[in-house]
Amino acid sequence: MYLKIFSFVYSTIVPLQIMSLETIYILAIESSCDDTSASVFKNDEKLSNIIATQSVHEDYGGVVPELASRAHQKNIVPVVDQALKKANVKKENISAIAFTKGPGLLGSLLVGSSFAKSLAFALDIPLIEVHHMQAHIFSHFIKDNEKPAPEFPFLALTISGGHTQIVKVNNHFNLEVIGETLDDAVGEAFDKSGKMLGLDYPAGPIVDKLAKEGNPEKFKFSKPKVKDLDFSFSGLKTAVLYFLRKEEKSNPNFIKENIEDICASFQKTVVNILMDKLDMAVKKTGINRIAIGGGVSANSGIRNALKVSEKEKNWDCYIPKFEYCLDNAAMIAIVAYYKYLNKDFSDLSVTSKARFQL
Repeated sequence: MYLKIFSFVYSTIVPLQIMSLETIYILAIESSCDDTSASVFKNDEKLSNIIATQSVHEDYGGVVPELASRAHQKNIVPVVDQALKKANVKKENISAIAFTKGPGLLGSLLVGSSFAKSLAFALDIPLIEVHHMQAHIFSHFIKDNEKPAPEFPFLALTISGGHTQIVKVNNHFNLEVIGETLDDAVGEAFDKSGKMLGLDYPAGPIVDKLAKEGNPEKFKFSKPKVKDLDFSFSGLKTAVLYFLRKEEKSNPNFIKENIEDICASFQKTVVNILMDKLDMAVKKTGINRIAIGGGVSANSGIRNALKVSEKEKNWDCYIPKFEYCLDNAAMIAIVAYYKYLNKDFSDLSVTSKARFQL
């Protein structure tokens, strides 16, 4: 792998050009799970955002860490090469290399961090580490979203396969987690409940699609009682399991005959759980600016519920473009840009972390 990296670096190296101090080019790499992504920014402007997905995991019903890291090794050089070409930026003009430090799958993270460190060392430019969930939050600061970035302070709901958090964002570098899941993340609840229904992986988007055709009032699932702003989704998964077992005893075709209504009822329950906690957070903090981020922020039920709250509760809601809901390097680059301005650089001894507190 390292021979490929250095071959890539030195294949077209020419003497460094003197750039204006006002121009900052960031090359960012995201490899926390099963998508390999590279993005190039000119200051806070996105020039490219290339993502290579891995379909191999569909056969296993979930991401296989070893297969993911191997695919990252295969994809990272061509993905970075495409990102630079699309941005029309040469390697020697890059001001800094950014990468996802964590959290995520350790093998996948190591591929991205190793590449970033090697390239930063070879080009003798700064290295910038980025927290994956901070990046999801600050995807709203990428210029091509529908709305300008929210003013500080604001509340961020980060919802993905591995995280469910409410974060009070005071400024670019001061983030406070005020609520989080005590067990499973909301994305995991979608995928595992979808698996019980016989849906392919990832099941979350399929549940969302089927829910649009169903009756959300048809079936009732109890909401867990969790104090303060914390979440729990393991009990909801168990409730779905027992519900399906009970109904299939009397009707073996129950799931097939009611799949849309089950998905709609389940999704409504999840959305209500999230919205109840957000409502509590708004009342507790007095902040009515709400931004969502993470893979589950692409869910239509959650997006629609926020739009309703914006009208009925006078919230100011920020919903990212679909491109920035999924894992991508553009969100890494925008955080890196602000870190670059703050001269917040890492040295080559920095290590990836599968578990990494915000």
